[in-house]
Amino acid sequence: MLDLIHAYENYLTKVKKASANTTASYTRDIRQYADWLRSVKVEIVDAQQVNIEGYLSYLKRSGRSGATLSRTLAGLRNFYAYLVSSGFVEKTPVVNIQVDRGEKKLPQVLTGREIELLLAQPVCVDAKGFRDKAMLELLYATGMRVTELIDLDLDDYNQDLGLIKCHGTKKTRAIPLYPTAVRALNAYIRDYRDAMLADPEESALFVNISGSRMSRQGFWKILKHYQDTAHIEKEITPHTLRHSFAVHLLENGADLGSLQELMGHSDISSTQLYTQMVNQRLKSVYSKCHPKA
Repeated sequence: MLDLIHAYENYLTKVKKASANTTASYTRDIRQYADWLRSVKVEIVDAQQVNIEGYLSYLKRSGRSGATLSRTLAGLRNFYAYLVSSGFVEKTPVVNIQVDRGEKKLPQVLTGREIELLLAQPVCVDAKGFRDKAMLELLYATGMRVTELIDLDLDDYNQDLGLIKCHGTKKTRAIPLYPTAVRALNAYIRDYRDAMLADPEESALFVNISGSRMSRQGFWKILKHYQDTAHIEKEITPHTLRHSFAVHLLENGADLGSLQELMGHSDISSTQLYTQMVNQRLKSVYSKCHPKA
């Protein structure tokens, strides 16, 4: 089983060019499936449709959400499609299986006031404060994913043009920055970044207190800290700032095509989700504010 999973992991990385996070997510789901198969004494290559259905039922009984079941089913479908194409099995057991995703919740976004409150939290009196201020401003200014943020190198920033070069999974995009973000980034680079480096040859734009590239987990802790100090009750993740960036742009007149380019979406249907969110927010405002609503 482990050899097959390892081969699939190499396929995702080297052939499909999937990101590290996508590969980790897919293989984690497959390993959990393999563990369950072992518990019922079935090999991956011998699994039948009834085993797939049994595993999904097990996940549902364990309290997994409809979205998790749907993602797991999609992962198993892709995994067995790989096994078939590679000759490990003759046919896939993932046929005519559907799961109920349940009601899809729209992503949560911050209000303009909450954004201002969050961005005001870093105390710019030392290297950490200036770095944190630059990271938060940059994340909201660009709507980039947290992986894209921590993967930035110093050379990706064009100070003269006020542009940041963001490397997505499939393409690179240049995103303009608003003046406050430019000032925060310039101050961090000019006065503090070099002093924080453990290695003068380090290319990372943002580094941790040990002087090496910031990690996803490290930034997550930083964001949670400032959520607490801002006393924002909404659950905030790095993606919350990405969603907020998109919704706020649409609310202020951005067109879908431009937003798609800024977000790095390969399919505009991903961008259209934010139109639905804007419409929902408008309905909420109407219901609260119209005297006859």
